[in-house]
Amino acid sequence: MGREIVSLNVGQAGCELATSVWQLYAAEHNIDANGKRSKERSEEDGCDCFFAETLSGQFVPRTILLDSEPTVVDKIRNSNQKHLFHPSYIINGKEDAASNFARAYFQISSAQTNLMSQLDEQIRKLVENCDNLQGFFMLHSFGGGTGAGLTAKLMEIMSREYEKKTKFSFSIYPSSEISPVIVEPYNAVHASHHMMDHSDCCFLYDNEAIFDICQNRLGVEQPSYVNLNRLISQVLSSITASLRFTGCLNVDLAEFQTNLVPYPRIHFPLTSFSPFIPPSSVNHERMSAKQLTSDAFEPHSQMVKCEPLKHQFMACCMLYRGDFTPKDVNSAIQFLRGSRSLSFVDWCPTGFKVGINSQSPITVADSDQGNTNRALCMLSNNTAISGSWKSLGRKFDLMFRKRAFVHWYVIEGMEEGEFNEARYDLAALEKDYEEVSAETVDNSESCVKSTAVNSINNLPMKVIT
Repeated sequence: MGREIVSLNVGQAGCELATSVWQLYAAEHNIDANGKRSKERSEEDGCDCFFAETLSGQFVPRTILLDSEPTVVDKIRNSNQKHLFHPSYIINGKEDAASNFARAYFQISSAQTNLMSQLDEQIRKLVENCDNLQGFFMLHSFGGGTGAGLTAKLMEIMSREYEKKTKFSFSIYPSSEISPVIVEPYNAVHASHHMMDHSDCCFLYDNEAIFDICQNRLGVEQPSYVNLNRLISQVLSSITASLRFTGCLNVDLAEFQTNLVPYPRIHFPLTSFSPFIPPSSVNHERMSAKQLTSDAFEPHSQMVKCEPLKHQFMACCMLYRGDFTPKDVNSAIQFLRGSRSLSFVDWCPTGFKVGINSQSPITVADSDQGNTNRALCMLSNNTAISGSWKSLGRKFDLMFRKRAFVHWYVIEGMEEGEFNEARYDLAALEKDYEEVSAETVDNSESCVKSTAVNSINNLPMKVIT
């Protein structure tokens, strides 16, 4: 039985990211742009996870591309991938969300537009075509109107209709310096608030961090969104490799959630990838397990702008691809523990979850990244992500203090009190991460005091005569 995953790509960012992701998936399974196999399928090839094979021998992605207006999806309909995607699974409305969360959440998703009923019908068909559906992937942006508002509405519907299925979201998060939308803080805070209880695990990606990777590590002078999306697609490929290929230590979606999410609201892991090497330097790098493991913890390998080494780890999931052995991996992790000051919370002493997949990573044609036979993707739940929430909250407060742009949201059906409610929820999330760190500090201090008291009590008593 297969372990299928249905992908839902929402908004401009989600649809554009989908083209890069499915281009890589197809290349890994020897499927061309028309959905046909260029090589015979091997027994280890689990492409059923993402592709459904028709009677004519064509492989169709289990995905839906959704946008509120036709501009972006029309480009996909006319691209070289137009025969790969099912025409009925490319859905668009007739009006733009205008970078407004409320417009997408209240108006475009309403019954009058018929968009959500059409989407619900296509999702149902995809689910019924699965033998053993494992879960859903959501690809979107927090900052856009459609990516934030329509995704939030969709997640609420999915939680109601597919409550027991795993739901992972891969989200483009607002950068601290780069912002293409003025009202991005409003959209992101509202989206975070509405999706908090409906996403099992949310992997964040920061365009600013990925821009720096393209420029500083791959030598791309002026990165485009295609360059950024191809790097993100490598991470998604590594996360799902264990579902599609054989390996001595494979990890499925349920294991990710179990090992990375200690509390329901603390479900925002950081992602990092190694190696980032341009094609000209591939043959000059050794790429040992120790080297890749150490490099994955460096700030320049992180896909969110932060410094996790200065904060505390709650869990790390290390996903190795290539000809690694468990002995090499264990040795690399032990070497890392001894050579670097990694700070883990004291209530999670083990810290590491390891996955090893024998399938080597590949790159698509004209990629900025070199084609290596080894790679490591690290997913880590770290308190450093709270800095991103604080930065977002600060931007939100600056605008909302003057009630700037609020009237555009009120016009679309949102009450002003919902701004306060969403901001309060974000502040509560910041507090949740602070309490995780505070508990560790308090516990460590109490342990020191307890040890000191025990040491005093155990001192030999001097008898005075």
